[in-house]
Amino acid sequence: MNLLLATAVAAVLATAAQAAPPATLKAIDAQLDRDYPALEALYKDIHAHPELGFQEVETAAKLAKEMRALGFTVTEGVGKTGLVAVLKNGDGPKVLVRTELDGLPMQEKSGLPWASQATATWNGEKVFVAHSCGHDIHMAAWIGTARQLVAQKARWKGTLVFVAQPSEETVSGARAMLADGLWDKIGGKPDYGFALHVGPGAAGEVYYKAGVLTSTSDALDVTFNGRGGHGAMPAATIDPVLMAARFTVDVQSVISREKDPAAFGVVTVGSIQAGSAGNIIPDKARVRGTIRTQDNAVRDKILAGVERTAKAVVDMAGAPPADLKITPGGKMVVNDASLTDRTGAVFKAAFGARAVLQTTPGSASEDYSEFVLAGVPSVYFGIGGYDPAEIAKAKAEGRPLPVNHSPYFAPTPGPSIRTGVEAMTLAVMNVVGK
Repeated sequence: MNLLLATAVAAVLATAAQAAPPATLKAIDAQLDRDYPALEALYKDIHAHPELGFQEVETAAKLAKEMRALGFTVTEGVGKTGLVAVLKNGDGPKVLVRTELDGLPMQEKSGLPWASQATATWNGEKVFVAHSCGHDIHMAAWIGTARQLVAQKARWKGTLVFVAQPSEETVSGARAMLADGLWDKIGGKPDYGFALHVGPGAAGEVYYKAGVLTSTSDALDVTFNGRGGHGAMPAATIDPVLMAARFTVDVQSVISREKDPAAFGVVTVGSIQAGSAGNIIPDKARVRGTIRTQDNAVRDKILAGVERTAKAVVDMAGAPPADLKITPGGKMVVNDASLTDRTGAVFKAAFGARAVLQTTPGSASEDYSEFVLAGVPSVYFGIGGYDPAEIAKAKAEGRPLPVNHSPYFAPTPGPSIRTGVEAMTLAVMNVVGK
């Protein structure tokens, strides 16, 4: 063998060794076969009994019980309703693994036997509650990963920091945990961090991307002030409903005419509240929504356009000034390039073509960004949630499948949970494995 060939072979072998997962899928799946019935039972329980942000008392208690039984030291009430579970196993990296606790203020219409019928009070109103984002899948995979790592303690060294975060849907729970001294409670900032999210892709697939992964999220809340009166006498009024409607339509021109068409930016109005009867023109109309971007310059342009549009609507109606409030929320999740490459190599080695490298960021927002901004090099990755046969059938019939936050969103639990456990265990073992 000549020197050039020997060097090439050595390089290939070194790359293969680096990519080879320290915990094989075979070992993980053997443990999963034993653990899965309990994980599915936990998933169904959590799915049927969701709780809203900063109200997740029972959900947190269920996870705390599971983690204590595995030997973790658990601290509850972090950031109000969050919890952190720590397991030390010799000298090595400190690794954060995060899940979310909260559901959404919406009614589930999936028709599942374990569908949620839960209700709660939200913003002073009674609402239905549902895990229509997939956090129930995440929690089951989080517990499953903890079980795997405990079972394989002989193969790794370091400290596991399993964080169950409250109120992700309001993009405020991570910030609350950090403000409550999360790093002090675990003896210092983690060396690495991982999180996952289920989506409408094919179950069994894993998605990853270095760099910018998600969008910023700013909350829009504007109240248009008018002058109420009789529906038959509009000339004696200033109609705030008309202002709200005009703003909802006109603000989209900021997206279509002021922003670079190639740059991502979305303004979504999700709630308009006004009036009490069809023959009464109210004196106020409240509009609420979200603003999402993936670039700070684009964000500044859109925010300025939103403010200008609201003022123009008011001026056109001759109305008093609107009460406009834009609240900064989630920042962009930016995956660490080196850690993503390292994790992606393991995913490719384990899942082959089912490990998919993404080329563009997602449009949703996520406050895991707070942990990244606090200095934790991280990889936030995705997993598919739908049976591939179901995806193929929907495509053949020309109908879209429900996405996250749809009342019909219902990931297939078996392959979704299993893939989440497999991928997360591999990711963590890749940085703590012997």
